[in-house]
Amino acid sequence: MTDETSKRQAASATNRLSLTFILVTVMIDAMGIGLIIPVMPDLLQEVQGAGIANAALWGGVLSTTFAVMQFLFAPVLGGLSDQYGRRPVLLISTAIMAIDYLVMAVAGSIWLLLFGRVVGGITAATQSTASAYMADISAPEDKAKNFGLVGAAFGMGFVLGPLIGGLLGELGTRAPFYAAAVLAALNAMLGWMVLQETVTDRLRRPFSLTRANPLGSLRVFRAMPTVGGLIAVYFIYQLAFMVYPAIWSFWGQERFGWSPSTIGVSLALFGIMMAIMQGGLIRYVLQWFGDRGTVVYGLVFDLIAYMALAAVTSGTVVFILIPMAAFAAVISPALTGLMSQAVRDDQQGELQGALTSVSSLAAIFGYAVYPFIFAMFAQKETSSAAILNVTLPYFPGAPYILSAMLVAVGLLLFTRVHRPNAT
Repeated sequence: MTDETSKRQAASATNRLSLTFILVTVMIDAMGIGLIIPVMPDLLQEVQGAGIANAALWGGVLSTTFAVMQFLFAPVLGGLSDQYGRRPVLLISTAIMAIDYLVMAVAGSIWLLLFGRVVGGITAATQSTASAYMADISAPEDKAKNFGLVGAAFGMGFVLGPLIGGLLGELGTRAPFYAAAVLAALNAMLGWMVLQETVTDRLRRPFSLTRANPLGSLRVFRAMPTVGGLIAVYFIYQLAFMVYPAIWSFWGQERFGWSPSTIGVSLALFGIMMAIMQGGLIRYVLQWFGDRGTVVYGLVFDLIAYMALAAVTSGTVVFILIPMAAFAAVISPALTGLMSQAVRDDQQGELQGALTSVSSLAAIFGYAVYPFIFAMFAQKETSSAAILNVTLPYFPGAPYILSAMLVAVGLLLFTRVHRPNAT
């Protein structure tokens, strides 16, 4: 074996380990919110000493804060990595994330938990940097395949986060945070040993606040009525979907007395069903209905699912309804496909950036609105509703009614902005 062959093999092994670090980092980022969803009701009632409605309100504050930080800092960290390199941004973020989880594990006040979500949102905003690193180390013919791995890792995080959080939550409300801290610390150690810098002087460019504007990519599509309308439909769909992470755990505990493990399993099942729809069955749905028909039928199923969840009185029935709710997972890729067909080839990256911003905005608004509605209708004493000087009925499923209304608006808008023969 020649020295050149040995060097190539060593470089290949290093790239594989770097790839492992990137995928684990993306997965941990995706676990950031899902990990604590199952224990959130018990944790906040433990810290606050109040009921489920108050816990839901604070849960909304914590999750909104996390989403806002991710939204604001994703382009900032990406820009910093262009100037100072991917390695320091990724390693520092991962190490701080481990410390942050430890702080949340011992937090005895709501304000320390809030501080933890601020820091956690910033350190979890590294997906753009991780994707840039993936592009740096991938040969042109491997880029699509490796970006697919990034998407799979992100999806795996959404499945594993609630599942691990729910199962460990049976050991105590702080157990998921300790587990996440250990995982993040081990990943930081792996990165320290194997991650090579990929930003050379040829690729390096100064940090710019203008490029770090998370809303910058949306401006381009305002002058394109069809694409702008489809982006609005995409936002409405994403906002309606946010009812699940925003109030699922509080609703499940209040309505059916679910434990953290049951909440985690239900969310993991939901994630698995969505992955099956987006990774396999969608190709058949698209063949049967086409892009436009898939969006229409997906929105109709979504509307039915939200109405059913609002009215359901049995936790067992909820598990039966999960596949119907997961069918709506076909909407996002079908809508993205329609928008991709409507823009030029040199606007594809810009379109994806705009959709990322839209999804982040939907998360921010969803985490702010749905817990507030749940708190008003789940408070038997109506003290939450006293803010509005009205007496509201006890109806924990009320947030799903709002989601159903949003989907109905999205369906109407979609049929107006995208005609059957539109391209």
